[in-house]
Amino acid sequence: MSLSLSRNSAVPAAPARPGLEDSPRPEAGGPPRVAPRAPAPRRFRPEIQGLRSLAVLMVVTYHVFLDRVSGGVDIFLMISAFLLTLSFTRKVEEDRPLALGRHWLHRFKRLMPAAAVTIVGTLAAAWLWLPPSRWAAVLDQAWASLLYAQNWLLAATSVDYYASDDSLASPLQHFWSLSIQGQVFLLWPLVLAGGAWLSRRLGWRYRAVLAVAFGLVFVASLAFSVHETATNQAFAYFDTRARLWEFAAGSLLALALPYLRAPRLLRVVLGWTGVVAMLACGLLLPVGQSFPGVVALWPIGAAALVIVAGQTGSRLGADRLLSARPLVGMGNVSYALYLVHWPILTTYLAVAGEARASLAAGLAIIAASVVAAYLITRLVETPLRRAAWTEARRWRMAAVVAACLTVVAVPAAAWQTDLTRTAQAAGVSGAATNPGALTLRTGVPGDASAPTLPLATQLDRQWVHLDHQCQGRFAPSDPRLEECTQTLVEGEPSKVVLVVGNSHAEQWMAALEPVARERNWQLVGLLKGGCAFGEPTAGQSDFCAGWLAAAKDYVLDVQPDAVFTVATAAAPSAPDEREVTGYEQLVRELTGRGIEVVGIRDNPRFTFNMYQCVEDRGAAACEVPLETALAPTNPAVPLDAIPGVHLVDLTDRLCPDGVCRPVIGNVHVYLDDNHLTADYSATLAADMRERLLAATGW
Repeated sequence: MSLSLSRNSAVPAAPARPGLEDSPRPEAGGPPRVAPRAPAPRRFRPEIQGLRSLAVLMVVTYHVFLDRVSGGVDIFLMISAFLLTLSFTRKVEEDRPLALGRHWLHRFKRLMPAAAVTIVGTLAAAWLWLPPSRWAAVLDQAWASLLYAQNWLLAATSVDYYASDDSLASPLQHFWSLSIQGQVFLLWPLVLAGGAWLSRRLGWRYRAVLAVAFGLVFVASLAFSVHETATNQAFAYFDTRARLWEFAAGSLLALALPYLRAPRLLRVVLGWTGVVAMLACGLLLPVGQSFPGVVALWPIGAAALVIVAGQTGSRLGADRLLSARPLVGMGNVSYALYLVHWPILTTYLAVAGEARASLAAGLAIIAASVVAAYLITRLVETPLRRAAWTEARRWRMAAVVAACLTVVAVPAAAWQTDLTRTAQAAGVSGAATNPGALTLRTGVPGDASAPTLPLATQLDRQWVHLDHQCQGRFAPSDPRLEECTQTLVEGEPSKVVLVVGNSHAEQWMAALEPVARERNWQLVGLLKGGCAFGEPTAGQSDFCAGWLAAAKDYVLDVQPDAVFTVATAAAPSAPDEREVTGYEQLVRELTGRGIEVVGIRDNPRFTFNMYQCVEDRGAAACEVPLETALAPTNPAVPLDAIPGVHLVDLTDRLCPDGVCRPVIGNVHVYLDDNHLTADYSATLAADMRERLLAATGW
């Protein structure tokens, strides 16, 4: 059912008498079966269409003007399960076949055409207007959206320190909720069919079986959601398991609705209470950091009140507003409106270079979204939904689904193939065309006519990783250190060097590894994004603190010849560079155990994405004076007096002549606002060897 209910907002009339009818006793020699009941009269519930319209307008308005979560999506999730459960319950109680295969084909035949058109249109808009640095991410999300796995991709990205920040403004990010719905639309019919089978086997009432099943799902999923939201909210927001209770709430409401009877006056009060609570949710609650935990009970409970209130027949009832023709009409295009509004909004913001739309621009975006939604509904969704020939045979429905997959897969695959071919062609460049830091040694600038590396589509490969998992004496026993990697050396290594710390330590391995290979050092990488090797600070997670303690124990246990770390931490908005918190105490402890420490100075950090700045404005416009990026002198210099501590500073290779340049020697220096590209770091190998050996005397 997705975010689109179309005109299926039909609810059976209440049974002739309250309570569930008992199933008949099993006949001898045969399994019990659910007694067929007379078909319940169905009536269109326009207020549910209006409720859905109000919810989608909340989502669109909050996205365009407030940049906040509204709770409208949660309402959609609940309503979709509500209607799905009504449909299956009606079939079972009328003793009609469930035909799961046909149901699934019918469902996705209705969902996928509008989604496919939206994804293809978004790919076209990305190719036309978004910078190349975002193309790879958009393509990945196009595939994930098409295959109903977008929520898991975003969940992984949300907790991945190395993921691009572009995910927060992806034009396809909103497909996360559709992906969860698609997954539930596969799961829920199995539960509903399993309930029918169990009801017949045990002689239990069908609704009672479903009530127990969905009650257990509700309790278990809500408990999980509350826990995961408190401990890992970024992941929980997209986690299907943390959202199942919202669907279970809709199913439980569908089962209970025929028996929820109240006087008209009370239903009028319930209806308006639900509407007001819906509209107030996003304004009164800290929804952005609290969903989908217990706070999500607010919008779902509010929508449930509106559904329970039903059609009051009162001129003062909220259902009179929700049944108004404009809202009901908006309900017919609300699925498409949800699909198109986010790509239109994010594309506009990217092109305009704005963080939020103005009032005039926002109104124009909403108007354009409504027009696009109407056209998709009128020209694509409705014709395919009403075409009787597509419903006549299962293979025809399957053909529609396959066609939708093909419409997206062909251009997406072709685009990815072209990007791969371009990247492979650029990969044959060498020092003659892309010397990077070598140009500062030789004075040869490289070939300006050649592409500047890395290409925008290669940025996700600019994180440095050693080739092998730690093994033997270097295999960590603590599971928190599972990301430990190492090089392999021939025979006995001349030295064992551990690179320990965060991503700013990791990025130097591209320069350090050639030196280690040349001198037969055993290099081990013990790294965790965001965890500078020192003492945990207030801004770091509890896990980071545990990782730091485990990393220090590992170093003391392995007893390497040296530890390579980042000694300072630069600030993005001012030359407020400082020694890493707890660094001096740590290096004194390590050197006291006979372990030498190499402390490299941090690289400059910026308030803007250097790579994207070059794409948008050119390299010259993105240069930053060194004096505004780092302290006048290395804050770690006093540590050089500690025996066994060696400091290395390559700032002049990042900011030659006092200017921090985004491109040097036809190579991008930065992949974002604070990390070096692996391509540029690799060109620093000669400088790293000279300064490291000079500092250590090795």
